[in-house]
Parts: sequence; structure tokens; C-alpha cells
Amino acid sequence: MRADRVFAYGATVGLIGDRILGDPRRGHPVAAFGRAAAAVERALWRDRRSRGVVHTLVCAGGAAAVGVLGARAVRSRPAAARVALTAAATWAVVGGTSLAREARAIGGALAVGDTDVARERLPHLCGRDPHSLDGQQMARAVVESVAENTSDAVVGALVWGAVAGVPGLLAFRAVNTLDAMVGHKSPRYLRYGWASARLDDVAGWPGARLTALAAVVAGPDRRGAVRAWRADAAAHPSPNAGPVEASFAGALGVRLGGTLSYGGRTEHRAVLNGGTGRPVEVADIERAVRLSRQVTWLALGACAAARLLAGRAVRSRGVRSRGVRRGRG
Repeated sequence: MRADRVFAYGATVGLIGDRILGDPRRGHPVAAFGRAAAAVERALWRDRRSRGVVHTLVCAGGAAAVGVLGARAVRSRPAAARVALTAAATWAVVGGTSLAREARAIGGALAVGDTDVARERLPHLCGRDPHSLDGQQMARAVVESVAENTSDAVVGALVWGAVAGVPGLLAFRAVNTLDAMVGHKSPRYLRYGWASARLDDVAGWPGARLTALAAVVAGPDRRGAVRAWRADAAAHPSPNAGPVEASFAGALGVRLGGTLSYGGRTEHRAVLNGGTGRPVEVADIERAVRLSRQVTWLALGACAAARLLAGRAVRSRGVRSRGVRRGRG
């Protein structure tokens, strides 16, 4: 079986596995990677960019190397083994089901007025300070996190899986995890985490645009999604979260952004879809989860189709070049 079909079948099986099984409560591969990355940090940390560059290369490069070794190990095996490896890697790196589960748990608590439970669960989903938020602000934080993590935890991985197979899947997830661990602007990581944050911006760029485009296609308000994306995305401090959150805001007809707090540090961000959007309501959490699901399957279809078309173009070019050589002979 050709590599392009292996990705299409394997990624589909992996996403179905995530939908059915979700993340394991113990022994998750991403958690194991996080522990390894933390051990590398303990050995390398100095308040210098150069040390952070080494940390990023060791951890992300190590994840990619594991993917390369795994792909080589099944290269000569039956197609089912290659599909199974791709499926296992896809299931390990995507987190759509856990994202939906946490969002719905917070939404359920807010729906019955139990803000204490909602505050307790919010850190499972995002890094906001829950004690500074009321119910409406928590609902907004959940919708923003669903939008951003649809790109970070699902679509971005599919894009790099389509580009580079299993090594691409594992490397993207490693880069994204490193950014979450050391890429934020705290005093400890301002310099040490610089390389991880910049690499995450680069790696996440195509997935974020595909996520935003899929939100336009799948959302209930396509014109609103396009309008918010074009008008407001650039005002977001993140080059990748901006298009995603703006398109989700426009598609759902809500306002996102504004004032928020991370670890006691207050940020005043631009409002996304502020001209026509309304404040986020608790019911919008479920709408955001449904949109995230639709975006995921659209992105899978786009990535699989792109991989198949690229494979066809490469084979066609090879046939033409062999024909030219025979003609010259």
C-alpha cells in the first residue's frame, strides 16, 4: 500500500479511536514525553536562549527520531502494520475527545450554577486564573480554549502527519507540548523557552489556517467567520490563535477576547467579533464543541486528500521522467 493511503487510513482509524476511547487515565505517551522533557530541563536549564535551543532540539528531535525508527521498523511489513502504526500515533497525539469532555464538564457545572466545580475544572483546560472569573467569563474561556486547542491538539498534528507521516505526528505534538511547558513569558522561561515558543509558532501556522478555514466552512455563520477572521485575527497576540479564535467567534456569533488573567498577570486583549457578536453564554460551549468536531473531520478530509494528490503528482512526475529517459535512449 502506498504511503499516501497509509496516512489516510491510519489517521482515520486513529481519530475514530480517539472518539471512542479518549485519552488513557494512566500511561499516556504525551505525559511520558512531558516527564522526559522535564528531566532534560532539569539537566540543561540556565537563563539563556542557547540552553533553551538545545532543550528544544533534544526533545523535539528525539520525538521525531522515535517516529523515524517506528516507520522504518514497519516499512517492509504488511500494509496493515503501517496503518496500525499511523493509527496508534494519531490516537496518541490528538486530544479531541478529552478537549470535548473537559469543556462539557465545565459547561454542565455552569449550567446548574455550580461555579466552584467549574473553577476547579477550568485549569484542566486552560491556564487562566479561575478565581478571578465569573460564570460568563469562564464560559468565554472555555469557548476560546476549545477553538485554540482544536488547532493545537488535533488539526496541527494532522497537517504534519500528512506532510511527514508518523515522525511528523510525533514531532508536532512534542513541539506543542514543549511550548505549553516552557514557552510562556514567565521570568524562568522568558529566555529559556524562546526557542520552543518560536518553533511552535512556525509549526502551528498551517494547522491554524486550516482550522480557521474549516470553521468558516462548517460554522453556522460563514460570512461572520470570514469577517471576524479578516478584521480581528491580527490583533491577537498569538499569530496562530488569532485566526482560529476569530473565525470561531464569527462562526458562532459571539465575542471572544478582552481582559483575562494568567497566574496573577492581567492581559487586555483585543475583542474578537466585537462589532456584531454577543457575550458568550453557557450554551455556546456545546456549540463550540460541535463546531470543533466538524472542523476535525473536515481537516482530516483535507489532509488525506492533499496527501493523496501529492502522491499522485510525484508518481506522475516519475512516470514522465522515465519516459523521457527511455526516449533519449
